[in-house]
Amino acid sequence: MTALGGPPSTANGHGYSVTPMELRISNRTIVRVLLITAAVGAALYLLWLVRSTIILLFLAVFLAVALGPAVDWFGRRGIPRALSVLLVYLCIAGAIFGVGLLIVPPVVNGVDKLSSNLPGYVDHLRRSKTFRKFDDKYDVTAKLNDQAAKLPAKLGSAVGTLQAVTVGVFSTLVQLLAVLTMTFFMLLEGSKVVDFVIRARGPTTSDRLERVLVQVYRSTAGYVAGNLVISLCAGTVTWITLAALGIPYAAPLAVLMGFLDLIPLVGATVGGVAIGLVTLFHDFPTSTIVWFVVLIVYQQVENYILQPMVYRKTTEVHPLIVIASILAGSTLLGVLGALLAIPVAAAVQIVVRELWARRDEHRADQIVEGVGLP
Repeated sequence: MTALGGPPSTANGHGYSVTPMELRISNRTIVRVLLITAAVGAALYLLWLVRSTIILLFLAVFLAVALGPAVDWFGRRGIPRALSVLLVYLCIAGAIFGVGLLIVPPVVNGVDKLSSNLPGYVDHLRRSKTFRKFDDKYDVTAKLNDQAAKLPAKLGSAVGTLQAVTVGVFSTLVQLLAVLTMTFFMLLEGSKVVDFVIRARGPTTSDRLERVLVQVYRSTAGYVAGNLVISLCAGTVTWITLAALGIPYAAPLAVLMGFLDLIPLVGATVGGVAIGLVTLFHDFPTSTIVWFVVLIVYQQVENYILQPMVYRKTTEVHPLIVIASILAGSTLLGVLGALLAIPVAAAVQIVVRELWARRDEHRADQIVEGVGLP
């Protein structure tokens, strides 16, 4: 037994006897606290070791909830659940393949045009007075020749980099396959598992749990719908801008922009830079400058006006929380964190709202019992 305290009694200035409070902690309590602390620390360490698996699991849950409405749509038409999931997968794969068909021809034509016109571009650049002044000042040509001479020596490191990239791509494909597999089984059997968990609770708890899960499901589906609306806006702005500039393949490039805009943080930037490269070969530099000005302005409007407004309608999350959650998610987990930030914020908001409602009901019951109402 461990006892903490002062002497048994003391006297204050008024002559009263004061007994100080003693704090007694048994050895069993100390051991219990130490064991609990060690167990919590070990659990957190194990979670940290399997953090990548947990992230993939959360991603699979998100995809299952996001694709659930499409699977249910096929199911309402009498199609078996497993076949409905496969049809949704095929639709997504078909959409990606279709975007590729729209984008590959312009890219191939652009590369062919660049390769055929490259000697002329280089010759025109060398004859330019501006380039000659720039070259005389900064020795650009000499530096390029020096780097070209060092290129064979860098092939060894390039092979190592290529191997690392190959391993990274293979690892990403394996993780993608694992996520798609988990998503498939969640879509196939997830509702049964959820129903079992709900039924295992008491009547009152099961009703609350079911209400929370339904709201989370709807908010996540609303997030996906809102993301599609925002991507449609990005594609529309891209098509209008490119068509006004007279850029060829404006429609396929707009589709590419809308598709990449589905990827948080980097999608719109990658699409914008790719389209900017296309503008280099049409009325340069006017079209390129106009495009990047439009891109920068639209990204600011999308990030700080369009996204908060749309997600407030589709997920009922306040615009300030939308912006803060995206910033926090991207800081913690990058692109994946930005993708999951708003659904997680919506789920937390729903749970907190339900807890507040439960607290208010409990207080109301206490008041009724206190005044003796029937």
